Amino acid sequence: MVLVQILKQEWPHNWPSFIPEIIASSKTNLSLCENNMAILKLLSEEIFDFSAEQMTQLKAATLKTQMQKEFSEIYNLCREVIDNAVKPSLIKATLETLLRFVHWIPVGYIFETDLIETLRSKFFEQPQFRNVTLKCFTEISTLEITENYYEKMVIMFNSVMTATNSMIPPSTNIAEVYENSNDDDQEFVQNLALFLTSYLSTHLKTVERYPGSHELLINAHFYLIKISRVEDREIFKICLEYWAKLVQGLFEEASTAGHGAPLLDLGNMGGFNGAVRKNLYVSVLSNLRVVMIECMVKPEEVKYGEIVREFVKESDTIVLYKSMKEVLVYLTNLDVNDTEEIMTTKLARQMDGSEWSWNNLNKLCWAIGSISGAMNEETEKRFLVTVIKELLSLCEMKRGKDNKAVVASNIMYCVGQYPRFLKAHWKFLKTVVNKLFEFMHESHEGVQDMACDTFIKIAQQCKRHFVVLQQGENRPFVEEILDNVNRITSDLAPQQIHTFYEAIGYMVAAQTNSTAQERLMAKFMELPNQAWESMMNQAKQNTDCLNNPTEIKVLSNVLKTNVAACTSVGSAFIIQLSKIYIDLLALYRIVGELVSQSVASQGVIATKTPKVRGWRTIKREILKLVDSYVNCTTEIETVNNSMVGPFLEAVLTDYNTNVDAARDAEVLNVIATIIDKLQSMMTSRVQVIFEATFEPTLNMITKDFAEYPEHRNGFYSMLRAINRHCFPALLELAPAQFKLFIDSVVWGFKHTMRDIADIGLEICGELIDNISRTDAAVAGAFYQSYFLNILQDIFFVLTDRDHKS
Repeated sequence: MVLVQILKQEWPHNWPSFIPEIIASSKTNLSLCENNMAILKLLSEEIFDFSAEQMTQLKAATLKTQMQKEFSEIYNLCREVIDNAVKPSLIKATLETLLRFVHWIPVGYIFETDLIETLRSKFFEQPQFRNVTLKCFTEISTLEITENYYEKMVIMFNSVMTATNSMIPPSTNIAEVYENSNDDDQEFVQNLALFLTSYLSTHLKTVERYPGSHELLINAHFYLIKISRVEDREIFKICLEYWAKLVQGLFEEASTAGHGAPLLDLGNMGGFNGAVRKNLYVSVLSNLRVVMIECMVKPEEVKYGEIVREFVKESDTIVLYKSMKEVLVYLTNLDVNDTEEIMTTKLARQMDGSEWSWNNLNKLCWAIGSISGAMNEETEKRFLVTVIKELLSLCEMKRGKDNKAVVASNIMYCVGQYPRFLKAHWKFLKTVVNKLFEFMHESHEGVQDMACDTFIKIAQQCKRHFVVLQQGENRPFVEEILDNVNRITSDLAPQQIHTFYEAIGYMVAAQTNSTAQERLMAKFMELPNQAWESMMNQAKQNTDCLNNPTEIKVLSNVLKTNVAACTSVGSAFIIQLSKIYIDLLALYRIVGELVSQSVASQGVIATKTPKVRGWRTIKREILKLVDSYVNCTTEIETVNNSMVGPFLEAVLTDYNTNVDAARDAEVLNVIATIIDKLQSMMTSRVQVIFEATFEPTLNMITKDFAEYPEHRNGFYSMLRAINRHCFPALLELAPAQFKLFIDSVVWGFKHTMRDIADIGLEICGELIDNISRTDAAVAGAFYQSYFLNILQDIFFVLTDRDHKS
């Protein structure tokens, strides 16, 4: 490696004879030759793979040109070793070196010589060389080539597939063999997946043009089908990426061939090419449907395979689910009858017990849920009715609470995925929702979570159906639900009740008649308001009730219920918020004083006690409620005239006077939200906000790059909002304060946390844009004081390894 670093500086100008010398020395000694291969491989990597970050463009271009100019000598050396050497380690080193050369050498060295056939015949079927040889073929398959080399590329494919059939007979259960194989064999399976997906992604249509290769082409796809069953997520993702490309291409061609036929009506396609291509892969696609169903992952993380909700946003599993869903939707559109038949057959096997297991049923139901909307309405209706009937029968048939709970959760999941069907069949929708209410009383772990999650999904997708009077009903169903809230939620945990209230909120928001909406809102919030009023009356008489842990918990749950409702009700939540807003801010003040008193008497350690943490939860929920409402409201004038003044009065002094550990980062987030919403209306209030929050927060976060991460995010979100919407207020700051603002922005984009650095850089760019639009005198003074320093700091970040990403 040291020699390679020297070469990058000295070659070719000060050491023009390097390549001839290394070639000559390689012929004198086998060990030296092996070592020289490693040097040439490293040199190639440094010049062609890593040069962008290690040297100037001119230097890199010079080295690339020189390497290509002298490559014929290197190639001859490699061929000499490949043709004549018997020492395994030397052959392997040479093949690994060649692998690094393939993507940049002239393609003539590959296609106008016998290199491919030599690699295939001499090394591909040799266990110690097959992995590196297959990597060479994979690298060759990714090359961009002209039409005159197409036939050679197809010959390579045929040759590799013929050898593969000899090494791994087509009847082999690759998934089973993989489990019991050594590392080298497992690597070969992964490399085979990479070769097949790389080659077919690039040259599929080329191979299709050669009818004599069709059998091997289908054979290659069946190898991929078998490899897709291997229990290794990385290998599966390699295959899945190709499957997605294949089915999308076939679907788009089939749709075009159908002369603009609707998306879901692919039964009678009149086109030739698209239909013929699709027909070529019929057996492959049918097998792929089975693989996608049997390997389907859950759209949320499932802990230890149980029906327990765990919140993991955009995890690897969710991303994988989305990709698999996309593939299965395309597969359904390509042949809806085959998809339906496979799924109903697998469901029948759950019924007869031949494939019964929690895992198999879960995967089947996740797959059924994933194709919602891919069938036409009539087919979907028939299919879903069959599925639900079978699952209900299965639930009746199974013994044991655990088995019944698994089946019940899958019924709920499937139903929740088909809103189009539910919207079209009111009686079924009502029956399903009432069944969910029954499940909300089920004590088996996870069932209540699933019932609440399904209810909120249905509420979001079918909200209008709950607030209009349906045929055969005396009143809208939402009114019936609101009359029975206490009974429905009696066995739910607080978090589940919050989900329930958020679900009802979507229905309330769907009511367009303001009088009816107000009436619904009053009924909707009746129970939380009763608890709230009771607590407020007690607190007004004596704040000692706020020392009771039970009362603190009740109060925080009432506030969380309000937050959940506000999230879904949206702007109409002003009906509720206006009733409690004065008491909310009064409670914020009282609780803030209790926190301050505890810290004064016990020190900072008081912030760790359960009581103070409970008080701070109340404060945070009040802030979240205001944040949620401001974020979704359309009542800008009401917020500006009636809410902001009292809010700032209540929170700013508390934030400013508290110890660092007792300051709530949510204050900064809410201020950022308010400024983003009210924009220039907030300009006159920036000075007050700045004085209360700026320096106290800056002192907290500039001691290091790690402590108070939430405050960091909130602080820079607030600065961005001020700079974006209230820029004139920044120009009115005292010079010392303005310099501190600039320093904090610079410190932000120097931050090692990516999100903070991004916001800091964004603020800096927008600040300079704002300055450029001010009058010349102000802009000139700014540039004179700060521009060079900012430029210098940006160059520092650009060249700093900690900011490489």
